[in-house]
Amino acid sequence: MVAFDRGVETLRELDGQRVDVIHADLTSAADLTEAVVLPENAGLSFIGDTKKAPFDISADLASVLLNSTGNPHGRPNGDVVIPWMNASDLTGRNRGMYIVDFGVGTPMEEAALYEAPFAYVKEVVKPIRDKVRNPTERRLWWLHARPAPAMREAIAELSRFLATPRVAKHRLFAWLSPPVLPDCALVIVARSDDYFFGVLHSRPHELWALRQGTQLEDRPRYTPTTTFETYPFPWPPGSEPGGVEPGKEQDPRVRAIAEAARDLVAKRDAWLNPPGATEAELKKRTLTNLYNANPTWLQLCHRALDRAVLAAYGWPEELAEPSDEHDAEILRRLLELNRERAGKETRFRHQRDSICRGTV
Repeated sequence: MVAFDRGVETLRELDGQRVDVIHADLTSAADLTEAVVLPENAGLSFIGDTKKAPFDISADLASVLLNSTGNPHGRPNGDVVIPWMNASDLTGRNRGMYIVDFGVGTPMEEAALYEAPFAYVKEVVKPIRDKVRNPTERRLWWLHARPAPAMREAIAELSRFLATPRVAKHRLFAWLSPPVLPDCALVIVARSDDYFFGVLHSRPHELWALRQGTQLEDRPRYTPTTTFETYPFPWPPGSEPGGVEPGKEQDPRVRAIAEAARDLVAKRDAWLNPPGATEAELKKRTLTNLYNANPTWLQLCHRALDRAVLAAYGWPEELAEPSDEHDAEILRRLLELNRERAGKETRFRHQRDSICRGTV
């Protein structure tokens, strides 16, 4: 039950506890509703491809289409029959699915040159699209409904990129690699460095995501705007001291986060795919089951990562020890940093506009 008064009530209670203030998001700690989008985070986070029709296919059917030859333009069907993953493939076992994808805005005349994939879409997808209310989807029945062109462009030159489920019990991040096409159930971050992975999988970012993301039952929803673009990284993306590429003169703080992230991924991968495991055993080895169990070794990996990230912020190491008090302090510091960064950006824009107007 949520109750409102005229602002004169001095005794406030939240979840059975006396508090000084209750914010609009029904919390009493740092008021994260005041956090704003930081332009420095723009162009990095995207929702994946939205197909809105059964373009996805099994590995067996994909094999048939991939082995079909004789396209009139001489191109292989591998151009348009590519691996596909959704959130279940990331948090569970990858099913090895594929998808027929003619890209962004491809005319029917060009798509039809991939003879077998186009024939499949015409037979299976078109009858469904012919009945939808959206006129664009009916007219462009061979194309995905929202093919996420900005995401495609952002990850095109990357050897790998980050993915996290939009809705999940645990805020998990994992690497995907081209030519995988991520589904709209995933949020994609167009970075390929271990440092960025480490910051996103750390406790500060997890706490921020839990508070900033909207809720779906007991599973927080992650969004590119309210969650990612408001988050103040230790340094604005792209300005990390020493860069983020291995082998270069990285800042020790950046290097420590990258090393802790690589260690976490290596140990997770080893747990997910142990040598000699049966198929039945592998079915149980998923990221969701791993984080549900939360074994000591996983806790220690994350604790090391958290300490490295806190050091990059210049914050006390003891904040890595989980407690309500420490969590509240981390959120308070993040909100303060968000405001500081937003203020600098506002001042910069004001200076820039003044120069353009000739008033400075």
